[in-house]
Amino acid sequence: MLKIVLIVVIVLVVGVLGFAATKPDTFSVQRSTRIKAPPDKIFAVINDFHRWPDWSPWEKLDPAMKRTQSGAASGKGAIYEWDGNSKAGAGRMEIIESTAASKVGIQLDFIKPFEGHNIAEFSLTPEADATRVNWVMHGPTPFVSKVMQVFVSMDTLIGKDFEEGLANLKALTEK
Repeated sequence: MLKIVLIVVIVLVVGVLGFAATKPDTFSVQRSTRIKAPPDKIFAVINDFHRWPDWSPWEKLDPAMKRTQSGAASGKGAIYEWDGNSKAGAGRMEIIESTAASKVGIQLDFIKPFEGHNIAEFSLTPEADATRVNWVMHGPTPFVSKVMQVFVSMDTLIGKDFEEGLANLKALTEK
């Protein structure tokens, strides 16, 4: 009986690992919203890490989180580092692209709880009396992440945070 259970467990583990190996080598999560504010007003908030505590969905995960900002005051070269509890983790963001009122590109490096190196991009497109804000994050999918994605997708994990962040950004910039 024990031998049968062991064989079933091994087959299940091999099955999960085999299925994980078929997952894509990259991921992308994207959300969009329409904000009734001019692109330059929204851009100023996204392009300045000093403003992120006002709208970022991850800022409230750890009120005691240590934050360090360096480099440029805003725009290309601005750096934001954080070290928080197990929910907030630790990492570093650097603005690598900043095109006035239309795009902000960020190198996003997670240190803990899991290492990860991704790109986050915000694009702003005027739409009549509003601005379409598109937030996308993409990057490589290491094997450990592929195994996790057998059980839950990156879109499910991160998408709701993007939705919350965009709603916060909308509330902040439509004032």
